[in-house]
Amino acid sequence: MKDDAIVSMFINRDEQAIREAESKYQKYLMSVSYNICGNMEDSKECVSDTYLAAWNSIPPHHPENLLAYLSRLTRRISIDSFRKKNRDKRRSSQYAVSLDELEECIPDRNRTEEIVEERELQRYINQFLGTLRENERNIFLRRYWYAEEYNEIAKRYSLNLNTVKTTLFRVRRKLKDYLEKEGVAI
Repeated sequence: MKDDAIVSMFINRDEQAIREAESKYQKYLMSVSYNICGNMEDSKECVSDTYLAAWNSIPPHHPENLLAYLSRLTRRISIDSFRKKNRDKRRSSQYAVSLDELEECIPDRNRTEEIVEERELQRYINQFLGTLRENERNIFLRRYWYAEEYNEIAKRYSLNLNTVKTTLFRVRRKLKDYLEKEGVAI
């Protein structure tokens, strides 16, 4: 079933919309959530919460790209779940590991709020992503937005594992330089 039809079903409050979205995107959303949570049970709960969040937010929202919309919901819900479950302990997941990698080029959150509002930092990062070649941008997003493992990225783009690691290292260095040039204290 096409996404437009599924979105129309959500808008018309047809419960079949959830089943259709689940049938079409469950595996992908589980992958996104698992990369963040690192736990299958938590991921199942987050993806289930995603469908509820979609039900509650469509309408008033009318997503043009249903997969992107559901992915964004899944990512937000999974990050919230990860943070809640790991407040006192640092559990290993691809999300935690990818955040550690970015620490050297993204300023401390408390300091960022003093210097630049979060939306401005987002704007800088989006502008930076626009300066990258398509393959660099894709690799960066797969690692730091979708929290994919290096070997998954290498397989997806038919690259050597070291090429992925080197690309990410160089892009992080470019990001750090870009943010410093824009006046964001690291």
